[in-house]
Amino acid sequence: MKNKIVKLGFIAAAAMNIGGVLFFSRLFTNTAINEADPVVMSNFGLLMIVVWGLAYLGAAFIKSNIRWLAAVFAVEKLVYVVAWLAWFFQNSLSNVYNADMFAGVFFSIYGLNDLIFMLFFIWVFKSQSKLAKSTI
Repeated sequence: MKNKIVKLGFIAAAAMNIGGVLFFSRLFTNTAINEADPVVMSNFGLLMIVVWGLAYLGAAFIKSNIRWLAAVFAVEKLVYVVAWLAWFFQNSLSNVYNADMFAGVFFSIYGLNDLIFMLFFIWVFKSQSKLAKSTI
């Protein structure tokens, strides 16, 4: 059952990254997201988020221990959570909503989404670590 939860969690992370970016950016045409954070959320940055989503999707189908891969994913999510918090405290969310509702919703939720999946990846790392110790 735990393997199924891990697989579904990785698929959900992939869906959020890929689907979320494509939906909220309107297939990379929503310039309000780019303008609100031109460094992290440039079209290149958004494309890299999609690429991370593809990596999560690939990881969902690995049958062996993926604890260190999960650790890398947790660190990656931590970077985005910190970037989101820094952005959140230095910018006006209402200005983004005024520019575009999709961009406003995107900036409202992306850091929370990344926090949830960061915790999931940490859980995978820890549970896989326990599994590895029990087989030694």
